[in-house]
Amino acid sequence: MFPKTEQGNRKRGFNVAWYKDFPWLEYSISKDSVFCYPCRHFSLPNAPNTVFKSETGFCNWKKALCRHGGFKDHCKSDHHRSAMFAWTQYKLTVEKKTSMTTLMNEEREKKLAENRMYIKSIAEVLLLTAVQNLSQRGHRESEGSDNPGNFLAILDTIAKHDPLIKKRLKAHRNAKYTSKNIQNEILETLAEMVQQEIINEVKQSEVFSVIADETKDLQKKEQMSFVIRYFYNGAIYESFLDFVKADHLDAAGLSSLIIKCFEKHGLEYRSNLVGQGYDGAAVMSGKHSGVCTRIQEVAKYAFYVHCQAHCLNLVIVDSVKSVAEAGCFFSLMQKLHNFLSGSYVHTKWLDVQREMYGGQPREMPSLSDTRWACRYSACHNVLERLPAVYSVLQKIAQEKDGDRATDARGILAQLDVGFIGVLVTFHKVLGQSKFLSDMLQSPSLDLAAAATLVESLLLTLQQYRSDACFEDLWKEVEETAVKCDLSLEKAERRLPKINARLCDYILMAPSGERKVQKDDKESFKRHVYYPVLDSMMGELQRRFSDTNCCIMKGIQALSPQSTSFLEKEPLFAFANIFDSDVDDLANEVYQIKRVLERKKKGGMVNVITLTEFVAFLEPFKDVFHELFRLGKIAVVTPVSSASCERSFSVLTLIKNHLRTTMGDARLSHLGVLSVESRRARSLDLDEFVKRFSSKHGNRRILLF
Repeated sequence: MFPKTEQGNRKRGFNVAWYKDFPWLEYSISKDSVFCYPCRHFSLPNAPNTVFKSETGFCNWKKALCRHGGFKDHCKSDHHRSAMFAWTQYKLTVEKKTSMTTLMNEEREKKLAENRMYIKSIAEVLLLTAVQNLSQRGHRESEGSDNPGNFLAILDTIAKHDPLIKKRLKAHRNAKYTSKNIQNEILETLAEMVQQEIINEVKQSEVFSVIADETKDLQKKEQMSFVIRYFYNGAIYESFLDFVKADHLDAAGLSSLIIKCFEKHGLEYRSNLVGQGYDGAAVMSGKHSGVCTRIQEVAKYAFYVHCQAHCLNLVIVDSVKSVAEAGCFFSLMQKLHNFLSGSYVHTKWLDVQREMYGGQPREMPSLSDTRWACRYSACHNVLERLPAVYSVLQKIAQEKDGDRATDARGILAQLDVGFIGVLVTFHKVLGQSKFLSDMLQSPSLDLAAAATLVESLLLTLQQYRSDACFEDLWKEVEETAVKCDLSLEKAERRLPKINARLCDYILMAPSGERKVQKDDKESFKRHVYYPVLDSMMGELQRRFSDTNCCIMKGIQALSPQSTSFLEKEPLFAFANIFDSDVDDLANEVYQIKRVLERKKKGGMVNVITLTEFVAFLEPFKDVFHELFRLGKIAVVTPVSSASCERSFSVLTLIKNHLRTTMGDARLSHLGVLSVESRRARSLDLDEFVKRFSSKHGNRRILLF
């Protein structure tokens, strides 16, 4: 409080209680009058009898409390109000022992903190919708719209429980920060933070590989997916980097697009790019002018690896095409799917399954030329529910509907013992190849392990050619036929007649008539079972023959499971390709063998995989520099392009039929946040606010 003179309070006419209502009064003994302490330095242009003067003050006590004069009239003056505001601020300054500037700064910091909290709330909502693949915008986002979109709907829900959000959403239109342009800027900043985290890890890894593939979105735009494979912190990562629109699909255009992607993210591709992984299309894998060749011209260590999963699918395709009975079998399976998928037949199919097996009925998946896992699922479901298939077909065949009954009789006539034999054969073979296909699509799989898995599949198929395995298979065929009430005995078919004019000649080629095979055990083994196995083994050996090349042998020489582990000849040849110092490598190989022996004697768990071996070398990377570098090159060499295929699944979720007007930049940013959702959820939003504030121009609200 300001000082008040206690002496003279008993002067005639002056009431001390006025201090309570008018705390700004100050009494002067010398002049026997009161002054307005805040206004004492102002000259007030009012009437002399009703006003305070800086020289004489106020002493007309009778008019002190008049309605239109005295203290009350003085309180209404502009000068007094201004002085009272300054006086109040001064008292706060004295009480808090701070300056006016500090108080203003505190108020400003409070406002900035609210702004930052509001921007983080908007970013969190956009991040949530991006990670969950939800559309942000609605058809109409104006006030009163029935469906303004997920973004505004979530913000409105939050505003019901957060006064700050509610207050900001009622602000001026350009201060809400909910427009599409602001959304794009926020999504771009969030995506760049995720990409920067990936790039930092790649730069620490030094060497990396690129995996690329392209597909069409719903706007018929060609979108290329970029995935980077690298070794970081003891593990292999395949991280999605970008969606880029491909205007030209020739080798020159695609290779230029890949190089621009490297330059955009600041990756040193000329010396650190050590592998390329594509699906095997001619434009990508061409030896003379394909994308892989053009990339290797500027990055000499970027060797091309055909996608191993696509190789395996081609093995199965060729094995089916080379055996006529196998091709007819899958055609019949597709017709069976089409027949059972009809609305009338499908209802009966479900009812028969519930009646015979109970529980959840199974569906008959459609067959696809590119996704061969569905063929194993189809064979598995049909084999498990074959009695139900027979029952449905027999019921439909006895109905009076001409078309359905005819189709049912036609399919039923072909479901004989031979069909069951092919079904059981492909159920076993595709089951083994599906396991290998799933393993080849793992992001953490290295090329040495892939070669080991292929060799294992070859050994398994070789074992299937034994008489014991065939006997077990035929036994399963007979048991399945008994469950379906199918007779195993076949009537003898009429032998084909030979033209009488050829009776005196030795026929060296078929006469044009197709030889009809009997559905017996031996005939099935010779003409169906063995050809399918031989065809698959031949294609496996042909398409995976790259294991004999120098790079593959070098990678196997770094794999602890390989018989050629740390052998000098394949390892040095591998080192020469990547310009390593062979003399230093020879010393490192000698020392690492001794280290492994000592660690093994000390009770260390054996190093089994190539990744474990590289992780074991990482703490000693300064000592085993060349060996550690070659190990990283071996593990980052791509195995398959399955990661790009997975990003295409996200593409269909983001750019659906209701979001076809989305721009390419927004699509790429949403793709990064969705595919790399683990990284996106762990982003530091305080760092986001700093980045957004530095990039965002013409700010309506201040953040710093």
